[in-house]
Amino acid sequence: MVEQWVEKKVLITVRTYPVPSKKQIEVSCTAGITDDGKWIRLYPVPYRFLNPDKRFSKYQYIEASVMKSVSDPRPESFKVNPDTIKIIHPIITTSHKWEMRKEKVFPLKARSLCELETQRNLNGYPTLGFIKPKSIISLDIKPDSNEWTESQLMSLHQYPLFNNVPKIELEKIPFEFSYTFRCDDPNCNTHQLSCTDWEMGASYRSWKGKYGKDWEAKFRERYDTDMRLRNDTHFFVGTIHGHPNRWIIIGLFYPPL
Repeated sequence: MVEQWVEKKVLITVRTYPVPSKKQIEVSCTAGITDDGKWIRLYPVPYRFLNPDKRFSKYQYIEASVMKSVSDPRPESFKVNPDTIKIIHPIITTSHKWEMRKEKVFPLKARSLCELETQRNLNGYPTLGFIKPKSIISLDIKPDSNEWTESQLMSLHQYPLFNNVPKIELEKIPFEFSYTFRCDDPNCNTHQLSCTDWEMGASYRSWKGKYGKDWEAKFRERYDTDMRLRNDTHFFVGTIHGHPNRWIIIGLFYPPL
């Protein structure tokens, strides 16, 4: 079968914290909404290795050449050619309680994670979604290894495949972050999903340097107290390639109340 590349216009809504990759050194799972209102997963995106003019932000429109992934059966997963990425629009503003962003993402909102799970079990899709939890029960912070495994280090130390090699090696976040929540389904028995949003990893790194051992208080204020009490919090969710029954939170959407 001949590979067919097509041009897609995508509003980026999700970017996860990078992980080591055997083929791409390190990659970040990226997802968004096409200009015809459908979910799309762009993978792999070696974000820190992109040319500066291609390093998009969330809520920016990009154009790129993509084709349906052969190795990833999830319907929304497309291979992207990083060299073709073009940023075509400024970041959509957060003014008026994120009104312009809401206009883009709210039409794709599902009623609940339970509903998404039922649909995926029946049809094999969706494997991406956007939900509002009925209640966030807790932010859970679990210690994890502070070092990459030997195989992960081998990936990070590959001979550079890109012109723009970051000066700082990818930092391992020594914690796993997750939310326990109840979704808006009468039969929901609660969910606990890990959260891999890039913003969480970046916040940990910044606040660990600024506050030292007191980083967790600031982290919990932002990602627990604010998310439960001060923001209209929604989750972007997706399944894992190697574990199709497992959902994780891949992005946060939190306009003020």
